[in-house]
Amino acid sequence: MEALVEVILPIFLVIGFGYLAALKGWMTPEGVDGLMKFAQGFAIPVLLFRAISTLDLSHDLDPRILLSFYGGATAGFAAGLFGARYLFGRAWEDSVAIGFCGLFSNTLMLGLSITERAYGPDALAGNYTIIAIHSPFGYALGITAMELVRNRGGHPLETARRVLRAMFRNPLVIGITAGFATNLAHLTVPGVIVDAIDLLTKAAIPAALFGLGGVLYRYRPEGDMRIIAMVCAISLVLHPAVTWGIGRSMGLPPAAFRSAVVTAAMAPGINAYLFANMYGVAKRVAASSVLFATAATILTAWAWLALLG
Repeated sequence: MEALVEVILPIFLVIGFGYLAALKGWMTPEGVDGLMKFAQGFAIPVLLFRAISTLDLSHDLDPRILLSFYGGATAGFAAGLFGARYLFGRAWEDSVAIGFCGLFSNTLMLGLSITERAYGPDALAGNYTIIAIHSPFGYALGITAMELVRNRGGHPLETARRVLRAMFRNPLVIGITAGFATNLAHLTVPGVIVDAIDLLTKAAIPAALFGLGGVLYRYRPEGDMRIIAMVCAISLVLHPAVTWGIGRSMGLPPAAFRSAVVTAAMAPGINAYLFANMYGVAKRVAASSVLFATAATILTAWAWLALLG
């Protein structure tokens, strides 16, 4: 429990500093928006590029861990999407963004940290396998679904064109694609550029979390607690439960099984809000879901670790 608090508390402190800055007027709404634009449009795409370009994509790659984790993630997306639409009557665009919250776990800041603390650094191979395609899979599914509902009734070819255009104009997808291209082509990035990239990557997560604090002040959870509770249940219970079932049925080795379940049991990551902010829908629900689910992870992650033994 102490280890979980040590991992999660710094996240809350940075978010809290951002909230306080907005509350006291030390940062204007325009300043918060500018910070989020920097994080979403520049720093995080560079972070994704750096991470993917340097991953060993062939190391310990087991398709069963991907099927287990992403089967659970897809179930979470569907549950959030249709739950928001049919249980709470939200617009389709809102529902896709809420579904994205159930899809996109915090695999880096929480998943890696908690797995390492629980099982040691040698247990992270499965985590890296999941992370290698996490953003490509999540954004491909989320953007495709969003463009489909935004262009419903249109010609299929036109809809497909819009989906592709939206995906490859997205800075996050551009960073991911560039990372894969660099990795697969075995390109060497000059040292001076690597140093500049590393400076940006160090700013990415703190800037996004600080900005999220400012966003939470603006989008306080007024009347959205039931749908936020649904998102928390999907992220912290449904996703890992489905991953557990698929992993067991496929005979996933113990180390990979632990990595898949622990990673699936994490709260929505900052990308859940970034996706909602990108389309300007369900921002209050997404921001608050990240906050509340991250807090709840202190208890739910402990429970999942106890079940895993």
